[in-house]
This record gives sequence, C-alpha cells and structure tokens, in this order.
Amino acid sequence: MLETKKRKSKSTSLFDLEGVPSLKKALPLSFQHLLAMIVGNVTPAIIVAGVSDLSAADKILLVQASMFMAGISTLLQLYPIWKLGSGLPVIIGISFAYVPTLTAIGSAYGIKAIFGAQLIGGIAAVIVGAFIKPLRKLFPPMVAGTVVFTIGLSLYPTAIKYMAGGASAKDFGAPIYWVIALVTLAVVLICNNFGKGYIKLASILIGIIVGYIFSIFLGQVKFDAVSTAAWAQLPTVNHFGLEFIPSAIISMVVIYVVNSVQAVGDYSATTAGGLDRVPEDRELSGGIIANGLINIIGPFFGGLPTATYSQNVGIVAMTKVVSKYVFALTAGFILIAGFIPKFGAVITTIPQSVLGGATITVFAMITMTGIKLIIQDELSGRNLSIVGLSVALGMGITQVPGALDAFPSWVSMVFGSSPVVITTLVVILLNTILPKQSIAQEEKERKEME
Repeated sequence: MLETKKRKSKSTSLFDLEGVPSLKKALPLSFQHLLAMIVGNVTPAIIVAGVSDLSAADKILLVQASMFMAGISTLLQLYPIWKLGSGLPVIIGISFAYVPTLTAIGSAYGIKAIFGAQLIGGIAAVIVGAFIKPLRKLFPPMVAGTVVFTIGLSLYPTAIKYMAGGASAKDFGAPIYWVIALVTLAVVLICNNFGKGYIKLASILIGIIVGYIFSIFLGQVKFDAVSTAAWAQLPTVNHFGLEFIPSAIISMVVIYVVNSVQAVGDYSATTAGGLDRVPEDRELSGGIIANGLINIIGPFFGGLPTATYSQNVGIVAMTKVVSKYVFALTAGFILIAGFIPKFGAVITTIPQSVLGGATITVFAMITMTGIKLIIQDELSGRNLSIVGLSVALGMGITQVPGALDAFPSWVSMVFGSSPVVITTLVVILLNTILPKQSIAQEEKERKEME
C-alpha cells in the first residue's frame, strides 16, 4: 500500500490528477488554458464598467480584480482547504452567465448595488453547496447531461461572434476576421487529428499562436493597451463599497442558486471527459461552497461573480490532461496578470477571431460530453421527451427577443438571459414529476394495446 502511494505521489503523467510533469510539458498546456479563459475573464468587467459609468482608473481596478479573484478561486478549487474546494482540474473565472443581470443592476442602481447583491448571492451559493448531497438525486446522468449539452449549445453564439471579429468590432463579420478564424481552426484540426503526442495535446495553443502571428502580418493586432498599462498595481480593498437593494438581491440570489446547480454540469463534464467517472458528493459540495465563499469575499476587492469555465472544461475533455499541476501554473499566470496589468494587456492583444477559431472546437466537445452523459441513461420515450423539451424551451425562449417582456423585469433578467437557466429548471422539474418508465415497460404497454 505504501509503495503504491509513493508511486502515485511521484507520478509525472499529464493524465494523472496528482501528476507533476516537467515544466517543459506543463507550461504550454497551462498557457493553453490561460489563453482560452483570459479574454472571457476580463470582458464582463469591461462591460459592467461601461454600464455603471466608472472612470478609466476604476475600470482598470475592476479588470485587475477579475484576474486576482480568478487566480485565487482556481487555486482553492485545485487544492481544497478543509471542505472548501472540489480538488478537480477546473479553471474558475468571471462568469458571462451573470452579465445580463449585472448590467441591469448596474445601469439601474450602480456598482455598489451589484456588489451588495453579489455578497448575498454568494451566501445562497454556500447554502446550496452545503445541501448538494440530498439535492444530487435530482441530477442523474440524463439531467446532468442535458445541462452540459445546453451549456455547449449556448456557447456557440459566443464562438461565432468571436470568429466574426467580436461583437464590438465596427466591421463585424468582415471577411478578414473569418479568414483568420478559419486558418486558426484549420491548424487546430490538423494538429489534433494528424499530429501525435505533444502536438496533439497542445493543438489549441498551436492554433492560437499560428493565428496570432498570421493576424500580426495582416495588421490586426494592436499594442496600444500594452504601452499604456502599468507594470505593477495591488488590488484595492473596499474601493467600490456595497449597497443592498432588495430587487437586485432577489435577482442575484436566483441566478446564484441556478448557476450553483449548473456547476454540477461543469463538474460532471470535467470528470466524465477527463476522468471517466461522475463527480463525488464531496467534490460537488466543496466546489460550490468554495465558489460561494469567493463570491462573498470578491465584492470587497472589486471581483465580479465567478464560475467554472466551460471552455476549459472542454479542453480537459479534448486533451484528457487532468494534472492539477498544469492548472496550478495557469492560476499562477492569472495571479501575475492581476498584479501586473501589462502582462494581462499583452494577452488581451490576441484578436477575438483567433480565439473564436480555436475555442469553437472546445465548445463542440462540451456538447458531445453532454450527449455522452445523456446516453448513460436509457433513451426511453420518457427520457427523450424530457431532454428534447428542456433544450427546446431553454434555447427557444432565450433566442426570441421580447418573449418575456410582459413579465416583471426581474423575470426577464433571470430567465431570459441564459438558456441554461431554463433548461436546468425544466429538466429537473420534468424528471421529478413525470412517472418513471423504462424502454421495457414502454414495449410491454404497446404489446398490451395490441
């Protein structure tokens, strides 16, 4: 037994959770995770700063805090303290899922109301995490798979917007963006399908590097942000303040509860895609509680709501690299960016079309991981109707602008912003109230009718 433990502790495998590979192997793969998350991590802060009418200096603080809190959150997930953290190979960052709610609160009440509501939302997440074991019976593979499947589908528009140059681009959809994105995608596919060993594992990183160099030659990379960014800056404590607005708190609490439940899908996709198993109760509980705690602390540093990053989950599913050491290096880079704004500025010079071309394969893997989970349960007529209807309502309602405008604003704020929210609620509700019926029972019923 002791020898087994020693062998495991000395593992240098990229595919071992506790493996500690050489820096030569680990650094490129950790940088691959960094590139996949960094733009998405700082973008919510930029959006919220705009609607909250913050100064340029406060905008920089908000972006810095996004990096700092993401790094701390990721390390806590990788290396749990007591019951805080999942111990799984995940990357935590500022979540896009909260952006519609944050912008609504920010434009109406300001940044203080956002952080006040976030603090209460973090408490709600901790409560959900504490009771996840009895709640877990609500998430058989079919339910978790439906959530993961919808997460993948919901990310496709983000990837396509990136490929077309980014939603903020004045010439959005210009051919040059598509050329860059498709060149990047082609390199990823070639490396992943024709490459072997390390080239195959680092296919996304290689694609981003080639796409970036190609973009420089086409004049699509601007270094203005690098020259103006500071070399070093510490996070500021309680710079923005807190304000507790009831309607803002209600909206945020609902989103936190639903996204805590949604996290089960990301953790399930991570373990299914990288470890070929389902997550344990302690992993789910520790992960959700730790994220809730970070979101209680975050408002005091200017850190916006965090969540597991689905694009990084997709990389795990694609490469099968689960070494926590690789992810710890990524967290270290994220923290460096939090203390050295110029480092983060360099990373953010990567054109969105490059990131779109690289990450669309990742989002596709998330979708397929969802299907993999769904088919672990038998595909009876009952289960097929539950999965189909849940996805149809989730994707359908959120793709029709104004569908919920007749309801109170908080309803649209909560349920109209992300298809994952509606899909999660519907699939849990239907799976709970509809009578269980296997394929054999359905066949028996048909025979009796004859």
